[in-house]
Amino acid sequence: MGGRESPKLELHCHLEGTIAPERASKMAARRGVDLSSMITPDGHYIWTDFSSFLALYDQVSDLISSPQDYYDLTLDHLVRAAEQGVVYTEFFISADHARRIGLDYGDMVAAIDEAARHAEERTGHVCRLISTCIRHFGPEAARDVARETVRHAHPRVTGFGMGGDERQYHPSDFVPAFETAYDAGLGCTVHAGEFGGPESVCAALDHLPVKRIGHGVRAVEDPDLLHRIRDEDVVLELCPGSNISLGLYPSLSHHPLPALLAAGVRVTVSSDDPPFFHTDMALEYASLSGVFGLSPGQVKTLGEVAIEAAFLEDAAKENLRQLYAD
Repeated sequence: MGGRESPKLELHCHLEGTIAPERASKMAARRGVDLSSMITPDGHYIWTDFSSFLALYDQVSDLISSPQDYYDLTLDHLVRAAEQGVVYTEFFISADHARRIGLDYGDMVAAIDEAARHAEERTGHVCRLISTCIRHFGPEAARDVARETVRHAHPRVTGFGMGGDERQYHPSDFVPAFETAYDAGLGCTVHAGEFGGPESVCAALDHLPVKRIGHGVRAVEDPDLLHRIRDEDVVLELCPGSNISLGLYPSLSHHPLPALLAAGVRVTVSSDDPPFFHTDMALEYASLSGVFGLSPGQVKTLGEVAIEAAFLEDAAKENLRQLYAD
């Protein structure tokens, strides 16, 4: 089972990262922005390494100019993902990026919520949101995001996380932000173990109230850490296509997914920023099944782990479990 045959759940997808080059070009034209340094003539994003990718991501995110843009992005992605068999998505949303273009956090969430509701009515695709601070914007900005998220609590926003450049600052710098979110009942996750080594994952687990790690693949370099992740029941949000595109591994055959599974680590599969990495959820599963020969049982387990780890209420989780029982 792979490709489009099995129900899929995505726990690691940045909403701003779903902006395809074609959409970015239209948004830029509307605002009179020149994208010639960001998109090739044949319609591909231009970046060379992780730092340039992050810079491009911020530039593309800044093309959003209204709540309607957030509505359109959300509805478009959820409907297309549903066609690939995706039944549940958690979007990372960024109050920082909304603020950079003068949009209110509450207006952003309201627009995304409306689109998610319409997508669920049309396709059954369920969506929840993770309010996300940006690491390279600094600890004070992160604390502001956490406070704003809690102050404007919304039932669709069920998690808090941190993305961005994990080579900047230390997880301990973000304790106040995560404590604010955790104390308010939000599930917590953090990007670590991508361009930071296994010590990045250790530091996140030492200092932050997280039971999920975004990426976390570098943990495979430390056997003791793998034991800790397994014993503490931490879930890794793997994004293999992203890892290959960003050069963490030379090809999918070098990806540590099999080693992580062999170590008893619980993992999920997601697309991260799909148009930036020329991927989607159908391709992720088809590629993994083709390269590693995942059995139907292993594919089912990936979905079951995602349901268990999702920042989602119990009744909705049970509805998703029924999709695997049928």
